[in-house]
Amino acid sequence: MNFSVVNIEKGDENIILGQSHFIKSVEDIYEAVKNSSPSAKFGIAFCEASGKRLIRFDGNDEELIKRAVKNAGNIAAGHVFIIHLKDSFPINIIPHLRSVPEILNLFAATSNDISVIVAEDGEKRGVMGVLDGERPLGVETEEDMKERGEFLRRIGYKK
Repeated sequence: MNFSVVNIEKGDENIILGQSHFIKSVEDIYEAVKNSSPSAKFGIAFCEASGKRLIRFDGNDEELIKRAVKNAGNIAAGHVFIIHLKDSFPINIIPHLRSVPEILNLFAATSNDISVIVAEDGEKRGVMGVLDGERPLGVETEEDMKERGEFLRRIGYKK
């Protein structure tokens, strides 16, 4: 078995990376994103694990669709999907994704640069985990807590 690290190419958008198990995943993920955040711009790509073994895709933004397809191809692990997301936050979409019956795992939801650890054994490939963001630089101070609260209120997540 061999391991590799795949760096995800992205702009300023958020990424959601997960695992599903059925060809209709692309349609169901599309509906989950659209129903949870109608103004969201997104691209979805899903790596089929059997049959034609195609990268299935959908979305409503051509650039994000292309980026999702490219990253899915670089990961190339069966049943893995990636969503590139703008004009919405993963926190709005994750509950809807969790209600999609064929979704098994969510590995990451982030705006950070991420890398995917992939294991390969012959024709089989799978995601072992992700490297998300950078190491902490210290422990939050009272001033940091205040800034966090102000930020959450500014973006509408707290009163």
